[in-house]
Amino acid sequence: MRVAIIGCGVVGHKRARALGDCQLVVCADVVEERAAALAHAIPGAQPAGDWRAVVERPDVDLVIVATTHNVLAEVTLAAITARKHVLVEKPAARCAAELEAVMAAAHRACVLVRVGFNHRYHPAMQKAHTLYAEGALGALLYVRGRYGHGGRLGYEKEWRANPALAGGGELIDQGVHLIDLARWFLGDFPAVHGFAHTYYWDMLVEDNGFLLLQTARRQVAFLHASCTEWKNLFSFEIFGRQGKLEITGLGGSYGTERLTFYRMLPQMGPPETTIWEYPMPDTSWETEFAEFVEDIRLGRQPAASLQDARAVLQIVEHIYEVSGR
Repeated sequence: MRVAIIGCGVVGHKRARALGDCQLVVCADVVEERAAALAHAIPGAQPAGDWRAVVERPDVDLVIVATTHNVLAEVTLAAITARKHVLVEKPAARCAAELEAVMAAAHRACVLVRVGFNHRYHPAMQKAHTLYAEGALGALLYVRGRYGHGGRLGYEKEWRANPALAGGGELIDQGVHLIDLARWFLGDFPAVHGFAHTYYWDMLVEDNGFLLLQTARRQVAFLHASCTEWKNLFSFEIFGRQGKLEITGLGGSYGTERLTFYRMLPQMGPPETTIWEYPMPDTSWETEFAEFVEDIRLGRQPAASLQDARAVLQIVEHIYEVSGR
């Protein structure tokens, strides 16, 4: 597979390092120095400034779109029209409506599009989902998720604080990961409640999002995404009739990635506790991309799809609407 990367920021570099046996042919960015820096780091890669020419290249099979949110859908649509497979970073668009033409084009072109919800591919989350699928928790009751960071000096001046570029704030940034994970375990949420507000940062987008989501079977997801967390935090808990799974940490500043299984005993009381730790570097990007390559080889629809992205964005948009944003 010959790959092009559009968007050569932090995520573009992570994607370039996670290609496995695939070859990065070309990388493009509106800031040509960024494209040149990424190309210099990957033998055989060429830098470019015009992404439109890149997606048309006959020597490109797959396009990775890692731009700001305002052009995710546009670049993805152009790549699909050029009959390239696409991995587009979450949230895939600024709003659900931007995905309609993208989804229709992917169907017509018979190409595969995966959305980069890479948190599904952290080893602790993969193990948790396997345990759930094997029935270790019994029937699921609810999930509880928290994800946050404390920002940095000048955070309110970055592109993520600009609604025209980002489409929103913390909810559409880190919050979409929590929503996607909750849907991965519980399914669709026809009932959506929540609130988004700016408490601290001097910016037009929210710095906190609070959600209460409910399935048709009355299972609930309590979710909170924040950029006023001050100490970086990731916590995701899945509660079942027979036990609980708790995933904490993502490595780095979020702490060691860890999965704890609390298994209920027949006599109740303190649960049987098993802990798995994953102190290695983050491998989610490699695992996710390898699965997409296998999707393409098998002609299999990706697990994290444009339909998933649309469902997540519809939830985000509802919270923005009821919050007056």
